[in-house]
Amino acid sequence: MRIVLGIEYDGSHFVGWQWQVKLRSVQDVLQQALAKVANHPVSVLCAGRTDTGVHALEQVVHFDTHAVRDLHAWLLGGNANLPEDVRITWVKEAVGDFHARYSAVARFYRYVILNRPVKSALQARQATWCVYPLDAERMQQAAQFLVGHHDFSSFRAQGCQSKSPQRFLYFVQVSREGERVIIDISANAFLHHMVRNIAGVLMDIGRGTQPVEWTQHLLHVKDRKAGGVTASPCGLYLGGVYYPEHYGIATHPIFARLPADAKRFG
Repeated sequence: MRIVLGIEYDGSHFVGWQWQVKLRSVQDVLQQALAKVANHPVSVLCAGRTDTGVHALEQVVHFDTHAVRDLHAWLLGGNANLPEDVRITWVKEAVGDFHARYSAVARFYRYVILNRPVKSALQARQATWCVYPLDAERMQQAAQFLVGHHDFSSFRAQGCQSKSPQRFLYFVQVSREGERVIIDISANAFLHHMVRNIAGVLMDIGRGTQPVEWTQHLLHVKDRKAGGVTASPCGLYLGGVYYPEHYGIATHPIFARLPADAKRFG
């Protein structure tokens, strides 16, 4: 039987999603918790690996098991054995050939910037602090150059192991909510540090040190060294994952913005 989970976590005290020897990872604590419920070793696969310090509003994972348990038992038992900074939010049986990573059509990330003169005592690890006033409208204008199918070489980490820098970015929305500037971004998949590099570029544009057209220029030059600073992981959240409807997995309302062709074919 294949079980699918939705999980949320605060990534502040993890080395990221992926298991690493003698280091605290989200994958490791989740596998240990589920193994206690299954009464056998469990290996979980996720929709998208997150880096050190990155959070998740909804990560999607699956695992295979021969243990017969009520779905509610996976939810309650899993959470009872998890640390406070990770929670299973829903559980369901997989439909057909479902795979948490390969069945995904789109991912959605949210980047949160606290834009005020003073750092926060409460949001130090949940948002990136920017002391300089940011113009969210300029950032929104600049972000629209990134929408569509592009070579994102200027926005990938130099050590990125992806075979291709080509990605299809479905939408970017930059908005201000009081002292916070929110960047919502969705693509078919993301390169290593892609969202954080986009956020760093948009923040430079928002504070007026670069023109609105800088994003278009960076796409053209295809050179990471020409880009801005990689923004902090503190403000980054995996917001949700979109799957074709026949898998029966509820999706974040933001995916209503996806083009119809993307929903149908990926």
